[in-house]
Order: sequence, then structure tokens, then C-alpha cells
Amino acid sequence: MGRVQRLPRASYERELLKLQAQLVVLQEWVRTEGVRIAVVFEGRDAAGKGSAIKRVAEYLNPRVARIVALPAPTERQRGQWYFQRYVEHLPAAGEIVLFDRSWYNRAGVERVMGFCSRREHLRFLHQCPIFERLLVEDGILLRKYWFSVSDAEQHRRFRQRTKDPMRRWKLSPMDVESLLRWEDYSRAKDEMFLHTDIPEAPWYVVEADDKRRARINMIAHLLSTIPYREVARPPVRLPHRPPPTGYERTPMSMQTHVPDHAATLLPDRPE
Repeated sequence: MGRVQRLPRASYERELLKLQAQLVVLQEWVRTEGVRIAVVFEGRDAAGKGSAIKRVAEYLNPRVARIVALPAPTERQRGQWYFQRYVEHLPAAGEIVLFDRSWYNRAGVERVMGFCSRREHLRFLHQCPIFERLLVEDGILLRKYWFSVSDAEQHRRFRQRTKDPMRRWKLSPMDVESLLRWEDYSRAKDEMFLHTDIPEAPWYVVEADDKRRARINMIAHLLSTIPYREVARPPVRLPHRPPPTGYERTPMSMQTHVPDHAATLLPDRPE
């Protein structure tokens, strides 16, 4: 596969803003109509799932659109039905839930790294389509996106993280290990798709060697699959400020203020 031509920043930012405006329209429709939307983000390490989620949620109300990124299960959760801890995070009426990784951990990292048994993995592959059909049957709009990145591009992004102190925290030992297990993850993903790419909840693959293209394509597709409409909202009229009644502010000297660090960034005044 040849190198993908990157989407110019100006075109990307212009289109992204249009799509984000439509996401706000979608949000109001979800809130007003009591719709439930669950979006699953999966894919290779460093494929750009997190940055895509960030752009989706950027202008949305966090009380309506929640990001769910669960840590490793506790000892008690390991003794539960596998899907149980995800069920409590599913959307209620009027909510959008964005899963930054999901129950598909069992089909990916847990399978490849040996964190689950072969029997547990096979049980997951059997139960997952049933679980998702139940969600869809109950009215949840479930969308599943797989962010696909080439091995060369993944390696390049990992190298960037080693040199960037602001992003070095993103490079976990598990990420480094994934470089050595590229084919193992590929086989696990193929097996997962074979069992869970079902008509009721299909997988949508996002080519992500160019992160800008991936974000635009994913958001545009999500919007195209949901029959939302613009909801009329009553205009907001601000009241007139009431007349003063004699209140006087507390003297500033009696309060503890944050130092004006910004002042040190201003250019020196001309004499």
C-alpha cells in the first residue's frame, strides 16, 4: 500500500468544524427524542482512536456524550460475567457513549497477551454477537469502528512518542510488545471480525495512516448512519440586569489571587 496523501490542514479544519456542528445537532436530537447511541472505537495501538474520540466529543455536552475508557478489571470484576462491567456504562435514554476500547479487549490484547484462556476467548466469540443483537433489539444504535494503521506508520508514531515528553506517557510496555506481535494481533483481529461482523452491528474499517482523513471519514460516516434531524429550540432571551441595591464587593486585598503569570508573557512596554 502506497503512502497516503495527507489531507491539507486548512481543508481538514474547515470540514471538521462543519461535522462537529452537525454532531451538536445530533446531540440535541438524541437528548430530545431519548435516543441511545453507543460507539465502539477499536484498532491498533497508535491508530488514532483517542484523537478521533476527542474530536467527536469536543463541542458536545459531557452530560449527554460520555467517554468510557475502563481500567483493568478488579478482582471482583474478574469473577463476573465478562460483559457485566460494560453493561452499566451503556447509554440511557438521551445519551451518547463513546467507548475508548470496549468489550473487544478480550478478542485483542487479552487473547494475544494471554490474559484470558482459549476457552474464555471462544466463549466471548460465541456470546458477543448475541450480546450485541440484544442491544440493537432493545433500540440502542450501536456503531463499531476499527482504526486500521500500517505497521510502518505505527512504528513511526511510536518513535515520535519516544522523543516527545508530552506524549511519552502514551507509550506503554504493552504498546512496545505489540510491535513484536504484529501478526498475532492481525490473526486475532481477523478471527474477531469473522465472528462479530454481523448484519445487526457490522464493523466499519477506518483507514488511519492519515489521522486527519480518519477523523473526517469516521465522523462523516457516523452522521450518515443515523436518521437525526434538527430540533427546534426556543430562542434564549437574556433578562435585563436588575438595578443595584447598594451591594459593595469585598476588597480584593482580602482575597487570595492566583499570580498573574500571563503578565510575564507580555512584551515590554516602550518607554
